[in-house]
Amino acid sequence: MRLILIAMDKKTEEFYIRLKEELKNTSEWPSNYLYKFIVPTDAKKIEEVENAFDNMGAVIQTQQSKNAKYTSVSINVTMESPESVVSKYIEVSGIEGIISL
Repeated sequence: MRLILIAMDKKTEEFYIRLKEELKNTSEWPSNYLYKFIVPTDAKKIEEVENAFDNMGAVIQTQQSKNAKYTSVSINVTMESPESVVSKYIEVSGIEGIISL
């Protein structure tokens, strides 16, 4: 995990460290977690996000914006630990144009 964080800018690394600490202090694990992403409306990009949660029992909902330029992807899934939550954010961050909310 630490090796992945080293490649990030300092602000992003600090965000993930803070998120992990907050999750440790506010939830019991394993726990349900709701991920929310915005991606350009492109079937391939949406599929990449969905595939990152494949075989995890995730409930995935998508909604296009009014002008259909973007799609929101909400994913409710049981995660094992705060580290696994952060790891999944890092995994999907490589998808071009994705915004994590």
